[in-house]
Amino acid sequence: MENSDSRLNGLEHIQELLSSKNLRVCVVGVGRIGLPTALSFAKSGLPTIGVDINADLVTRINSNDYPLKDEPGYDVIFNQVVTNKKFHASTKIEDVVPNSEVILLSLPTPMDKNNIPDYSALKSVGAKLGELLEPGSLVVVESTIEPGFVENELVKIIEDGNKHLVAGKNFSIGVCPETANPGEIMLDFTHLPRLVGAIDEKTTKIIMEIYEYVFPVELIPMPDCKTANAVKLTTNVFRDLNIAFVNQLALLFEKLGIDISVVLDAAKRKYNFQVHYPGPGVGGPCLPVNSYQMLNSAKQFDSNMLSLVKTGREVNESMPDHVIDLIIDGLKDAKKEISSSTILLLGISYKPEVKDIQLTPAEKIVEKLKEHGAKIKIYDPFFKSVNVFDIQTENNIEQALTNVDSIVLVTAHKEFYDLKPSYIASKIQMPVIIDTKRIFDTDDAKKSKLIFRSLGTGKF
Repeated sequence: MENSDSRLNGLEHIQELLSSKNLRVCVVGVGRIGLPTALSFAKSGLPTIGVDINADLVTRINSNDYPLKDEPGYDVIFNQVVTNKKFHASTKIEDVVPNSEVILLSLPTPMDKNNIPDYSALKSVGAKLGELLEPGSLVVVESTIEPGFVENELVKIIEDGNKHLVAGKNFSIGVCPETANPGEIMLDFTHLPRLVGAIDEKTTKIIMEIYEYVFPVELIPMPDCKTANAVKLTTNVFRDLNIAFVNQLALLFEKLGIDISVVLDAAKRKYNFQVHYPGPGVGGPCLPVNSYQMLNSAKQFDSNMLSLVKTGREVNESMPDHVIDLIIDGLKDAKKEISSSTILLLGISYKPEVKDIQLTPAEKIVEKLKEHGAKIKIYDPFFKSVNVFDIQTENNIEQALTNVDSIVLVTAHKEFYDLKPSYIASKIQMPVIIDTKRIFDTDDAKKSKLIFRSLGTGKF
């Protein structure tokens, strides 16, 4: 590569590359976050290539088949940049990285079966970067990681792959943690502030210069990588804990005969109350994982540190059990046993309007129902006529409603807001409805004489 030693040697050079649109960008990992990120860079006019080990995904992208049907807005950008050959994907990291000035890492950081963060994807790619990076390259980690992972592990992995590479001397590294909400990435990428941290101030400024060119949002400089990652984890652990708090309130209010929705609606009017809502559990690749990442960081100092976070996890992970209790209680009023009943789950995605079942509480509900011997049906508009959790899902709501004893609303997809309790009552004899997201009209449910359970309200 020509002039590799002079690349990224200052803001003036970056500005020159940006203004001429010759700054070559490689995004490693083009999934839920990585693909919109790559498309954003390509749309800005910078030569951008996506890299992924998923050959089928790469083929879809290069065939102009937009893979994120539930991510609105980026489909238009995708069609523009792929059709105009401004973006493509590859499985060959060895071809792309040496010909890129900037390498963005948007790789998954899941948990293992023991709830320990799994950084194997980042470590594997880091080892390859050690072999492939040209001097002067810039690595930016967007993946959500524990504070200190870059400084304590990733830098060493890269340097060990090439004795001539030294972070801060002939290659740079920093972080810009993604903050996008699946299903709303276009909105978040154009409105939410981003955090930038690096191994030195110069690199932080360079990263900010690049991201200012691509994203019309506030960029907040952090003193280092670990601080930026700590902020990212703090915001999500805050949510996980507050959801756990209202979940516990929901359990209490059911026994007290208090409607939690009335409580929360009034409480949120106070200036310093940030409302969160109860539900059947917390899923997805972020909140549960982020809490365990924080716990993993804490245990190196004290196994009891952040005990509140641990308790919050336990509360949220127990909510599927409470859903089962509500089902059993409702069926008891209908003089039915769960072991001889057919249960319809409405929605299995971990959140509304997203085709994603990562760590969804629906999976635990299915497992518990199987343990009780119940027959299970599933209808989710994003998972029609496919096998999920070893169950063949239904193709439409009318078909799903036939021959069931209980309906459990798990995910509040938009389609379900139009589903009236009175309509359900007309389809099913003596139906039992469990509303874990509180979207059904309770007045309509009462008039329809349903056996109805709503999380945080109790029975009527």
